[in-house]
Amino acid sequence: MANSPQSKKRARQNERRLAVNKARRSRIRTYLRKVEEAIASGDKDAAQSALRAAQPELMRGVTKGVFHKNTASRKISRLSARVKALG
Repeated sequence: MANSPQSKKRARQNERRLAVNKARRSRIRTYLRKVEEAIASGDKDAAQSALRAAQPELMRGVTKGVFHKNTASRKISRLSARVKALG
């Protein structure tokens, strides 16, 4: 348990950041799931529009420190390749 005032404050801040980051990560995963579902259904137009919506969300997660830049780039790259292959 935190004892000093500084460590107590840190614990409070960490709880708040955890909640914010959890919400962000969940939001991004929802966008990614929409792309996955569109790919699974075979609808190329829906998949492309879902991917276009997901890309800025993923990169926003990078700037906010939720994901690493290479992780987001890898996810976008793999999804876009799968959407392109739907043709």
